[in-house]
Amino acid sequence: MGDDGGADAATEVFVAHRNLLFTVAYELLGSAADAEDVLQETWLRWAGVDLSTVRDQRAYLVRIAARQALARLRVVGRRKETYIGPWLPEPLLTAPDVADDVELADSLSMAMLLVLETLTPTERAVFVLRDVFDLAYDEIAAAVDKNPAAVRQIAHRARAHVAARRPRGTVSSAETRAALAAFQRAIETGDLRILFDILAPDVVAMSDGGGVKQSMQRPTVGADKVARLWATGLNRLGAAMSAEPAQVNGYPGLIVRVDGELDGVVAVRVEDGLVTGLYYVRNPDKLSRVERETAVSR
Repeated sequence: MGDDGGADAATEVFVAHRNLLFTVAYELLGSAADAEDVLQETWLRWAGVDLSTVRDQRAYLVRIAARQALARLRVVGRRKETYIGPWLPEPLLTAPDVADDVELADSLSMAMLLVLETLTPTERAVFVLRDVFDLAYDEIAAAVDKNPAAVRQIAHRARAHVAARRPRGTVSSAETRAALAAFQRAIETGDLRILFDILAPDVVAMSDGGGVKQSMQRPTVGADKVARLWATGLNRLGAAMSAEPAQVNGYPGLIVRVDGELDGVVAVRVEDGLVTGLYYVRNPDKLSRVERETAVSR
């Protein structure tokens, strides 16, 4: 009877923190599928814990999830080395209220996840656990197998690295929506002059087809080149292509359809009202999370 009660209590605690644990794993991995695997591994370890010995259940669970995600992150890194074309994070359809938590939305954004890709696995884990989820240094130390003093140094280094690469200033949802509305009009009307009005001169465009769908084999830089690239696609597909606004990774995005079938997801990085990063995920294996909302929290 006691064992059943303990199992019920463990389940109740795990379910209460499930969205948080998924978000931690996703921010470390950039993949919902891998994050779900981490959740399973976290549950298996949590189910064997004596709850009476756990002082802070949230921190303990996050620590387990982070350890599992960190181990998987190293494997995923090797997998990315053989990935065909540019790799982009798996987009999530998120609830509108996620945007109300500015720090959470920023940490989930496609632009930030790509910045996190430039960190080492340990730096990424420390930055996410400290700056996004506010875990104590000793808890992070236990998750990454370092002492607290080393973790503080890693956090400082990672924070400086991220600050140098993240968008300048606060990106408003209104600015992002305006840029995407213009982009949607360009798709629907074929008027490419609209694109030139919203693309920064040094805009970087990336697309991820995973070797299954046609995509750029390397990032494209410059407003002229990016506009011409989209012009080619629009001229080829014409009226068959449509776009609809959606909340993607905490920020406005576009879901693109061709002949009514899901083709991909567009996310942007906006600075000073202009698009500096344009990301188009077409890999079918990465589109399962844009037909229904994914719950995230911190």
